Amino acid sequence: MVFFILTLIFLALSGICSTVRQYQMLQQNSYYISRYLKWVFPFYRTRLIFDIIFAAGASALLIFKLYIPSFILAVIIFGFRLNTAIKTQKKSVKALVMTARVKRLFVTTVLLLSALCVLGVFIKYSYFAVVVFAMATPLLCIACRILNSPIEHLVNAYYIADAKKIIKRHKNLKVIGITGSYGKTTTKFILTRILSEKFNTVCTPHSFNTPMGVTRTIRSDLKPQTEVFVCEMGAKEVGNINEVCVIAKPHHALITSVGPQHLETFKTIENVYKTKFELADFVDKNGGMVFANGDSAEISRQLDRDCKIYGTNKDFKYYADNISYGRFGSTFTMHIGDISFDLNTKLLGLHSIIDIIGAASLSYELGVSVDDIKYAVASLKPAEHRLEMKPFNKGSLLIDDAYNSNPEGCLEAVRVLGSFDGMKKVVVTPGLIELGEKEYECNFNLGLEAAKNADIIILVGLNRSKPMADAVNTTDFNKENMHIVASFKEAMEIYNKIADSNTVVLFENDLPDNYLN
Repeated sequence: MVFFILTLIFLALSGICSTVRQYQMLQQNSYYISRYLKWVFPFYRTRLIFDIIFAAGASALLIFKLYIPSFILAVIIFGFRLNTAIKTQKKSVKALVMTARVKRLFVTTVLLLSALCVLGVFIKYSYFAVVVFAMATPLLCIACRILNSPIEHLVNAYYIADAKKIIKRHKNLKVIGITGSYGKTTTKFILTRILSEKFNTVCTPHSFNTPMGVTRTIRSDLKPQTEVFVCEMGAKEVGNINEVCVIAKPHHALITSVGPQHLETFKTIENVYKTKFELADFVDKNGGMVFANGDSAEISRQLDRDCKIYGTNKDFKYYADNISYGRFGSTFTMHIGDISFDLNTKLLGLHSIIDIIGAASLSYELGVSVDDIKYAVASLKPAEHRLEMKPFNKGSLLIDDAYNSNPEGCLEAVRVLGSFDGMKKVVVTPGLIELGEKEYECNFNLGLEAAKNADIIILVGLNRSKPMADAVNTTDFNKENMHIVASFKEAMEIYNKIADSNTVVLFENDLPDNYLN
């Protein structure tokens, strides 16, 4: 009987170890079960065969009351899964983050498996439930996610209500909402830097752009002395932006772009446009200013309202020209109506210039002087992993654009790489994701641009890289200089063999583990 109980305990422990990977993927899929299942089916297929074999073996040993062999098998399974969990987290592109929500999921997992173990001891054949949940951990993960739903709704409702109260208490606070398919995070940091020359300014950190991310920022970062709150707003479905607007109550809006992103959930570009302009709809009701990027093709095509338009077109009130790039950054002339002035920045790429134009235009209209704008723009540093130049292996230069998933931005980043004349140019990329029916086309175009501008191309993802490889193969690019690998680790092994002080490498997009295949 002792070995029977120990068998159940170690099976349960093995299940807990295995859920580390499952919750990592659930977290990377924003806790949506439907999106998590899209990862499970292709990635869990091989693993499922082994789990069925282990489950059948454990069940057979328990049925025939061979408790010592069943205990040994359970210990082996536990050891294997513990080792796998540790190794997987160490090599993951984006490891599991132990948030309060994840901790609650683990508590539920432990309680559920413990309850099943107790039932397994006292009710005949009920131990099969332990075997099933311990082996089929995606099923265990989904069960715990569903069990926790009421708790998560209550917790979220409490935090959101508290955030709304905080916003309401800040009578003189100006909230600026920023959204767009691309460029919103970079623009947010640029705008915050410029506004900080005149106002006490707070912004949402990193990519905190969901209702709960914005709520967390409001509750932790807004202080009585805060004058401006710059709030990034993200969306994957129609209505998402409005959810954030109801919490943050933006007075002004800046819409950076509309493009083919998250089309798996949005379905159409028109839905993307409608969702991004939920911010404009909210601000219009309050009589605030709405700035929109006129260089964004979809904004230009669909715009049906009065906005303050910015970009590189001389017909816009806010525009830039005389743009040039160098190893140390970019220079350009900015125009606001009849006012013109030169700006220098360490940021690279046309899309970065456009982001600066939008942020500087809004800042100027809020009262920031031209001199303050010049100083702030000159002091800008690239946002982390967004065309960020830094020293790299063996004296080489890294252009880190790992957080860029913008089709146009990716093309521009590759063009920036191509501007480094006289150096060996390398691009490492897994391509672009969540572009629906346009995904092949966008990745094919990225492959073409890489072939034009790079000397060596390293594609990450044996299957995912196919569109880019197809594109490269249509050009006269030296095919011996194109490498297709399964992971970033393999990519780095190749790069380290060719890197030297005259090499520049571009990291273009860095997909989380649920997309690498």
